[in-house]
Amino acid sequence: MQRQAGRPVMVDCFWHPQVRPTDFILACGDGNSRLTSLRWSQWHPDSAVAEGFNVVNDCKPYCAAGKFHSYRVIVRLNAPQPWKKHPDLAHYTQLSLVYTNGKPDGFGQWVDLPLWN
Repeated sequence: MQRQAGRPVMVDCFWHPQVRPTDFILACGDGNSRLTSLRWSQWHPDSAVAEGFNVVNDCKPYCAAGKFHSYRVIVRLNAPQPWKKHPDLAHYTQLSLVYTNGKPDGFGQWVDLPLWN
């Protein structure tokens, strides 16, 4: 597979390529976790770094009645691979979040998530 010259993309819930998005939904099924106010300091062929917020529904007592809380995070993207939908375009496949001031219940200070392709 041929890799396109240039920077990898993030693939959003609607299968659209995104470069340096300011907002990004992590929980595509229900929207209960998303990244907001992203400010990208790096967007390189192998990794990207941003600061922003992870807005997470506490789902208490259940998700429809839950409240959203914002947590400051550092976002790191890694492991670019050819995108199955567009093999000539690379996309990041790994996302890491580092919570810098509080974190959702049950989350560690550092969370690694695979990104869909």
